[in-house]
Amino acid sequence: MFKGTYRHKIDPKGRIPVPAAFRKASPDSSLFVVTLLDQCLACYPRSEWARLEEQLRALPAFNRGVKALTRVLASRATDCEVDGQGRIRLPLELRQAAQIGREALVVGVLNRFEMWSPDAWESFLRESETLLDEASLEVAWPLSPPAPGGPPPVFPGKGHPQAKPSR
Repeated sequence: MFKGTYRHKIDPKGRIPVPAAFRKASPDSSLFVVTLLDQCLACYPRSEWARLEEQLRALPAFNRGVKALTRVLASRATDCEVDGQGRIRLPLELRQAAQIGREALVVGVLNRFEMWSPDAWESFLRESETLLDEASLEVAWPLSPPAPGGPPPVFPGKGHPQAKPSR
């Protein structure tokens, strides 16, 4: 649904353009729900946010982790309408929490898009590339499709004959 990376300026009123490709990709492109997620602002189309709410409601309500996740996501969430020029206004508190200043990277992440400060995004990329390098040592790619009625594909770990050798 959402893919690509776009660099945008944030105007003095806290408005940022929603990339045209993202508005076209969303059936309900006039309203998004924005919340703080990790080091960025996550922006969900209203229908995706409703799906997320249903998934959260399906989790064990008295589990400490579920309560924490639900409280954090919902308490920081806000509805953001797209104006006539294709922009949404990001509340100052959310921008400050994500350390977003005058410029942001808008990154597509399948069912949502995220807004990052350029410095936080660069840091995230460096960390992620290291994690991906380590993870690729444990999985043989490409995976062969399973034979009809056969066992599911095996994800070999360290020490498995198909695993890539450690560095």
